Amino acid sequence: MKNVVLIGASGFVGSAILKEALNRGFHVTAVVRNPEKIKIEDENLTVKKADVSSLEEVYEVCKGADAVISAFNPGWSNPNIYKETIEVYLTIIDGVKKAEVERFLMVGGAGSLFIAPGVRLMDSGEVPEAILPGVKALAEFYLDFLKKEKEVDWVFFSPAADMAPGVRTGRYRLGKDDMIVDKVGNSHISVEDYAAAMIDELEKPAHHRERFTIGY
Repeated sequence: MKNVVLIGASGFVGSAILKEALNRGFHVTAVVRNPEKIKIEDENLTVKKADVSSLEEVYEVCKGADAVISAFNPGWSNPNIYKETIEVYLTIIDGVKKAEVERFLMVGGAGSLFIAPGVRLMDSGEVPEAILPGVKALAEFYLDFLKKEKEVDWVFFSPAADMAPGVRTGRYRLGKDDMIVDKVGNSHISVEDYAAAMIDELEKPAHHRERFTIGY
């Protein structure tokens, strides 16, 4: 599995995944809205401009890939983030299927993780109002649509509640549906370690049609 399509490769999470994948020798097709944002030069990197709200454009960039990773985000300040997140991800899934790519890895959100029995993060009152629409969109896409998807071998990889720039330690814990917290109750991960775990899953698939999560 060497040819990977990475949607949203210039964003916060996407750029970390791009760096990790290239460092491990994958050939990456970076799919972005603004190619000039990709500053990396690598013989294994191909940059393609595409509008992933278009089924045909998703199909065209995904053809021939061994796997597709999506870090798509319409932008946290986008007033239509809720609607666009769900609609575009439905299009991405359809495009992946049309291109007959079997493996799909998605940068998920933490909103649908349980922080207590029966209580998801997005319903806890702890998520800032400014980002709640985007948080709920990712969660509801996973719960209402992705979990029902039977054709594609997908994973929805939820980060810890707090994901920030940091260092790549290679030391972290993985879980399923419950938020991972440290000894003092904080849920956090560096974006570099998140990217490392994503590419671990790409190299050696351990999850199939399910969500998993990460934390220290």
